[in-house]
Amino acid sequence: MSDSKNNTGNRNTGNWNAGDRNTGHFNTGNRNTGDRNTGNRNTGNFNTGNWNTGHFNTGNWNTGDRNTGHFNTGNWNTGHRNTGHFNTTDSQLRLFNKFTDVRSSEIYYPSWLFFNLTEWVYSDDMTDEEKVVHPEHETCGGYLRVHDYKEAAQRSYNAATKAEQDAIEDIPNYCPHVLYEIFGIDRRPKQEDSRDEVTQRIKQLEYELNELKSKLK
Repeated sequence: MSDSKNNTGNRNTGNWNAGDRNTGHFNTGNRNTGDRNTGNRNTGNFNTGNWNTGHFNTGNWNTGDRNTGHFNTGNWNTGHRNTGHFNTTDSQLRLFNKFTDVRSSEIYYPSWLFFNLTEWVYSDDMTDEEKVVHPEHETCGGYLRVHDYKEAAQRSYNAATKAEQDAIEDIPNYCPHVLYEIFGIDRRPKQEDSRDEVTQRIKQLEYELNELKSKLK
Protein backbone atom coordinates (compact mmCIF):
# COMPACT_ATOMS: atom_id res chain seq x y z
CA MET A 1 0.00 0.00 0.00
CA SER A 2 1.35 3.43 -0.91
CA ASP A 3 1.83 6.05 1.80
CA SER A 4 1.20 8.98 -0.56
CA LYS A 5 -0.98 9.81 -3.50
CA ASN A 6 -0.72 9.10 -7.20
CA ASN A 7 1.64 6.11 -6.86
CA THR A 8 1.24 2.88 -8.83
CA GLY A 9 3.92 1.05 -6.82
CA ASN A 10 4.11 -0.01 -3.20
CA ARG A 11 5.41 1.52 0.02
CA ASN A 12 6.16 4.94 -1.50
CA THR A 13 6.38 7.99 0.78
CA GLY A 14 6.73 10.42 -2.12
CA ASN A 15 4.35 11.22 -4.94
CA TRP A 16 3.91 10.25 -8.57
CA ASN A 17 6.12 7.13 -8.35
CA ALA A 18 5.65 4.16 -10.65
CA GLY A 19 8.11 1.94 -8.76
CA ASP A 20 8.28 0.64 -5.18
CA ARG A 21 9.68 1.96 -1.90
CA ASN A 22 10.51 5.45 -3.15
CA THR A 23 10.79 8.38 -0.73
CA GLY A 24 11.23 10.98 -3.49
CA HIS A 25 8.96 12.06 -6.30
CA PHE A 26 8.47 11.23 -9.98
CA ASN A 27 10.52 8.01 -9.88
CA THR A 28 9.92 5.11 -12.26
CA GLY A 29 12.45 2.81 -10.56
CA ASN A 30 12.60 1.34 -7.06
CA ARG A 31 14.01 2.42 -3.70
CA ASN A 32 14.95 5.95 -4.76
CA THR A 33 15.30 8.71 -2.16
CA GLY A 34 15.86 11.43 -4.77
CA ASP A 35 13.57 12.75 -7.46
CA ARG A 36 12.97 12.04 -11.11
CA ASN A 37 15.09 8.88 -11.35
CA THR A 38 14.41 6.13 -13.88
CA GLY A 39 16.86 3.69 -12.27
CA ASN A 40 16.93 2.07 -8.85
CA ARG A 41 18.33 2.94 -5.43
CA ASN A 42 19.38 6.49 -6.31
CA THR A 43 19.79 9.13 -3.60
CA GLY A 44 20.47 11.91 -6.12
CA ASN A 45 18.27 13.40 -8.78
CA PHE A 46 17.74 12.98 -12.52
CA ASN A 47 19.66 9.68 -12.75
CA THR A 48 18.92 7.01 -15.36
CA GLY A 49 21.31 4.45 -13.83
CA ASN A 50 21.33 2.69 -10.47
CA TRP A 51 22.82 3.33 -7.02
CA ASN A 52 23.84 6.92 -7.80
CA THR A 53 24.27 9.49 -5.01
CA GLY A 54 25.05 12.33 -7.43
CA HIS A 55 22.96 13.96 -10.10
CA PHE A 56 22.48 13.67 -13.87
CA ASN A 57 24.31 10.32 -14.14
CA THR A 58 23.54 7.78 -16.86
CA GLY A 59 25.81 5.08 -15.39
CA ASN A 60 25.74 3.21 -12.10
CA TRP A 61 27.25 3.64 -8.62
CA ASN A 62 28.35 7.23 -9.19
CA THR A 63 28.76 9.69 -6.31
CA GLY A 64 29.63 12.64 -8.58
CA ASP A 65 27.65 14.37 -11.29
CA ARG A 66 27.28 14.05 -15.04
CA ASN A 67 29.06 10.71 -15.42
CA THR A 68 28.29 8.22 -18.18
CA GLY A 69 30.46 5.44 -16.71
CA HIS A 70 30.27 3.47 -13.48
CA PHE A 71 31.76 3.74 -9.96
CA ASN A 72 32.87 7.36 -10.43
CA THR A 73 33.22 9.76 -7.49
CA GLY A 74 34.19 12.74 -9.65
CA ASN A 75 32.47 14.58 -12.47
CA TRP A 76 32.41 14.50 -16.28
CA ASN A 77 33.92 11.00 -16.55
CA THR A 78 33.14 8.63 -19.40
CA GLY A 79 35.32 5.85 -17.97
CA HIS A 80 34.94 3.82 -14.80
CA ARG A 81 36.24 3.99 -11.21
CA ASN A 82 37.53 7.56 -11.49
CA THR A 83 37.84 9.91 -8.52
CA GLY A 84 38.93 12.92 -10.59
CA HIS A 85 37.48 14.83 -13.52
CA PHE A 86 37.64 14.59 -17.31
CA ASN A 87 38.89 10.99 -17.47
CA THR A 88 38.15 8.43 -20.17
CA THR A 89 40.22 5.55 -18.79
CA ASP A 90 40.09 3.75 -15.46
CA SER A 91 42.31 4.97 -12.63
CA GLN A 92 42.42 7.23 -9.55
CA LEU A 93 42.74 10.96 -8.80
CA ARG A 94 43.55 12.62 -12.12
CA LEU A 95 42.57 15.44 -14.45
CA PHE A 96 42.48 14.80 -18.19
CA ASN A 97 43.93 11.32 -17.66
CA LYS A 98 47.00 12.62 -15.79
CA PHE A 99 47.80 12.85 -12.10
CA THR A 100 47.79 16.29 -10.50
CA ASP A 101 48.64 17.75 -7.10
CA VAL A 102 46.17 20.61 -7.50
CA ARG A 103 43.07 20.43 -5.34
CA SER A 104 39.72 20.46 -7.06
CA SER A 105 38.59 23.37 -4.85
CA GLU A 106 41.41 25.50 -6.31
CA ILE A 107 40.25 25.04 -9.89
CA TYR A 108 37.75 27.20 -11.73
CA TYR A 109 35.36 25.10 -13.82
CA PRO A 110 33.70 27.04 -16.67
CA SER A 111 29.95 27.41 -16.34
CA TRP A 112 29.26 25.59 -19.61
CA LEU A 113 30.46 22.34 -18.04
CA PHE A 114 27.36 22.24 -15.87
CA PHE A 115 24.95 21.06 -18.54
CA ASN A 116 22.04 18.73 -17.88
CA LEU A 117 21.96 15.20 -19.26
CA THR A 118 18.37 14.68 -18.22
CA GLU A 119 15.29 16.88 -18.25
CA TRP A 120 11.95 16.35 -16.55
CA VAL A 121 9.19 16.78 -19.13
CA TYR A 122 5.61 17.14 -17.94
CA SER A 123 2.90 15.20 -19.72
CA ASP A 124 1.49 18.32 -21.39
CA ASP A 125 4.86 18.96 -23.03
CA MET A 126 5.48 15.39 -24.18
CA THR A 127 5.15 14.36 -27.80
CA ASP A 128 2.59 11.72 -28.77
CA GLU A 129 5.43 9.28 -29.45
CA GLU A 130 6.93 9.90 -26.02
CA LYS A 131 3.59 9.23 -24.38
CA VAL A 132 3.37 5.87 -26.13
CA VAL A 133 6.91 4.89 -25.15
CA HIS A 134 6.48 6.16 -21.56
CA PRO A 135 2.95 5.27 -20.42
CA GLU A 136 4.12 5.76 -16.81
CA HIS A 137 3.74 9.51 -17.42
CA GLU A 138 0.05 9.11 -16.57
CA THR A 139 1.07 8.21 -13.03
CA CYS A 140 4.20 10.37 -12.70
CA GLY A 141 2.85 13.40 -14.49
CA GLY A 142 5.71 13.26 -16.98
CA TYR A 143 8.96 11.43 -17.68
CA LEU A 144 12.71 11.92 -17.60
CA ARG A 145 14.01 12.80 -21.06
CA VAL A 146 17.65 11.79 -21.60
CA HIS A 147 19.85 13.99 -23.80
CA ASP A 148 22.83 12.78 -25.78
CA TYR A 149 25.96 13.57 -23.74
CA LYS A 150 27.98 15.25 -26.47
CA GLU A 151 25.05 17.13 -27.93
CA ALA A 152 24.14 18.55 -24.51
CA ALA A 153 27.76 19.57 -23.91
CA GLN A 154 28.07 21.22 -27.32
CA ARG A 155 24.86 23.22 -26.84
CA SER A 156 26.06 24.46 -23.45
CA TYR A 157 29.48 25.32 -24.87
CA ASN A 158 28.01 27.19 -27.84
CA ALA A 159 25.86 29.30 -25.51
CA ALA A 160 28.85 30.31 -23.35
CA THR A 161 30.94 33.44 -23.78
CA LYS A 162 34.34 33.12 -25.43
CA ALA A 163 35.98 33.80 -22.06
CA GLU A 164 34.09 30.90 -20.52
CA GLN A 165 34.91 28.67 -23.47
CA ASP A 166 38.61 29.49 -23.21
CA ALA A 167 38.66 29.00 -19.43
CA ILE A 168 38.76 25.23 -19.99
CA GLU A 169 42.42 25.60 -20.97
CA ASP A 170 43.29 26.90 -17.50
CA ILE A 171 42.42 23.56 -15.90
CA PRO A 172 45.57 21.57 -14.98
CA ASN A 173 46.62 18.92 -17.51
CA TYR A 174 44.26 20.38 -20.09
CA CYS A 175 44.32 18.32 -23.27
CA PRO A 176 42.21 19.27 -26.32
CA HIS A 177 42.22 15.66 -27.51
CA VAL A 178 40.71 14.36 -24.26
CA LEU A 179 38.24 17.25 -24.30
CA TYR A 180 37.14 16.19 -27.78
CA GLU A 181 36.88 12.53 -26.77
CA ILE A 182 34.63 13.33 -23.80
CA PHE A 183 32.47 16.17 -25.05
CA GLY A 184 32.90 16.20 -28.83
CA ILE A 185 34.03 19.83 -28.52
CA ASP A 186 36.86 20.39 -30.97
CA ARG A 187 39.57 22.74 -29.71
CA ARG A 188 42.35 20.65 -31.20
CA PRO A 189 45.11 22.37 -33.20
CA LYS A 190 44.37 22.67 -36.89
CA GLN A 191 45.88 20.04 -39.16
CA GLU A 192 48.28 22.58 -40.64
CA ASP A 193 49.54 23.43 -37.17
CA SER A 194 50.03 19.76 -36.41
CA ARG A 195 52.12 19.30 -39.57
CA ASP A 196 54.24 22.29 -38.61
CA GLU A 197 54.82 20.80 -35.18
CA VAL A 198 55.91 17.50 -36.74
CA THR A 199 58.23 19.32 -39.14
CA GLN A 200 59.80 21.30 -36.31
CA ARG A 201 60.25 18.13 -34.28
CA ILE A 202 61.97 16.39 -37.22
CA LYS A 203 64.31 19.33 -37.64
CA GLN A 204 65.10 19.25 -33.93
CA LEU A 205 65.86 15.53 -34.06
CA GLU A 206 68.09 16.03 -37.11
CA TYR A 207 69.98 18.77 -35.30
CA GLU A 208 70.44 16.57 -32.21
CA LEU A 209 71.59 13.67 -34.41
CA ASN A 210 74.18 15.86 -36.14
CA GLU A 211 75.41 17.11 -32.76
CA LEU A 212 75.77 13.54 -31.55
CA LYS A 213 77.70 12.55 -34.69
CA SER A 214 80.07 15.48 -34.19
CA LYS A 215 80.79 14.44 -30.62
CA LEU A 216 81.41 10.84 -31.64
CA LYS A 217 84.04 11.99 -34.15
